[in-house]
Formats: sequence, structure tokens, C-alpha cells
Amino acid sequence: MSASVTRCLQRAHLPLPTSRSTSVNLARTFSTTPAPSQRKTGVYRQPALDPPIPSVQGHEPQIPSYPYGSRQIYKQSNTGLYGNARIRFGNNVSEKWEVKNRRKWRPNVHRRRLWSVALQAFIQTRITTRVLRTVDKVGGLDEYLLGTKPARVKELGPWGWRLRWRLMQTPAIREKYAAERSALGLPERTVEEQRVWEQRELEAVGGESAEKLTKEIDAAVKRGDDIALGEDLEEVAEEFMREEKPGRV
Repeated sequence: MSASVTRCLQRAHLPLPTSRSTSVNLARTFSTTPAPSQRKTGVYRQPALDPPIPSVQGHEPQIPSYPYGSRQIYKQSNTGLYGNARIRFGNNVSEKWEVKNRRKWRPNVHRRRLWSVALQAFIQTRITTRVLRTVDKVGGLDEYLLGTKPARVKELGPWGWRLRWRLMQTPAIREKYAAERSALGLPERTVEEQRVWEQRELEAVGGESAEKLTKEIDAAVKRGDDIALGEDLEEVAEEFMREEKPGRV
């Protein structure tokens, strides 16, 4: 042990170690970290949500599939709120010789904790500065995720679609939609009416019975397969929307 350490121990009226001390023991001797009971308790703690916030890329069979599918270009945008941002390519041109050198522009992405009023919790996500300005403009994260225009839904991406579904499960958002429904003069659906409506929707897909289709969907969910409804109706829809050309006289 050095002489300086010995003098410090004597001034602090601490007993000198009889055995060879290590740096770990000396660090424990002079440690000023308070005990867990003495630490501050005013730090914000994230509340336990039920159901919890869905994972970014985990398998969530209860969430409807994203209508636009995962992005095949700049796949990093599938795990954050990137909007329509992607890597841009161009040239650097010198002023004197006009020589072109290829370059690229990456989106300005940051990791932020955004407050959700409906969930009463923070949501940590990667987000671009352009989407941040949009969130501030519309009035918050909830208003941004619950936008109804098709352009907004396409801008959300797979991760924003999952957060949108989670917000729609909260009682506050359900009460908001119920108030809008009553303001439009639409009657509230009972549990029986909701079940009948779901059966009609299932019967309209493929022309099969609702019970059989429900069993197939439950079996697919247990196997972990993807569920795609309405693919058989694409040909019917194209035939229905095809414009008939007038015949020649």
C-alpha cells in the first residue's frame, strides 16, 4: 500500500487493512453511492400497460396486417417513424472542373421519447426530424398516429401501424369514437350486433360460412401463419370496376 493511501486512511480515522488491499476494496471503502433506500424516488417510472406496447418486429397475430406491406426499399424505416424518408443519391460537382462524384443523403433520424395522452406513458422510438415537425403541427403523437387520410396511413409504416392499433384499444380513444358515432346520429352497436356484423364480413369473403372461416383463421393463428383476407375478391373487384367501352354503331 502506498504512503499517500495510508495517510488518507489515518486522517479519516479508518482502520488500516491487515491484508493486501485491492483496487476494488479501496473503491468500496471510499464509495459515496447511497443505499437503495436512500436514493431519490421522484424519478418517472413507466406504468405497466395492458395490453403492452407491441414490439417493433415481433409476431403479433392480434394486430391486423399493414395494408401497404413492409417496405422493401430502406428496410430500416420499418422499425421507426420515418415517414416517406429514404436514402437519396446524387452527385457532388466541383465548381472549377465540374467533376461529378457520387454521394448519398441519409435521413436525419433521432431516438426520442414521445408522450402519449391516451396511454399516459412515453413511447421510445426512432423518428425523423420531418415527422417530428408534423407531430408538433398536428398536436401530439396520438393525433399523428390516428390520422384518417390514406396518405397518413401510408406514411406511418409497419411500426406506426402497430402503435395506431395499440392506441385504438385504450378506453379514451374508444369513448372518442363512440362520441363521434353518436354525434353523427348512428346508433351504438351492441355485442350481439357486433358479432352479427363480423359474421357478415366473414361470409362476404370467399363465399364460405362464417363458422368454417373462423376455424381456419384460428388454426392459422395457432400455427403462426399470416392471414390475408379478400385476395379471392380481387378478380371480382376488377371485373366490377372495369369500364365498358361503347360498341361501334
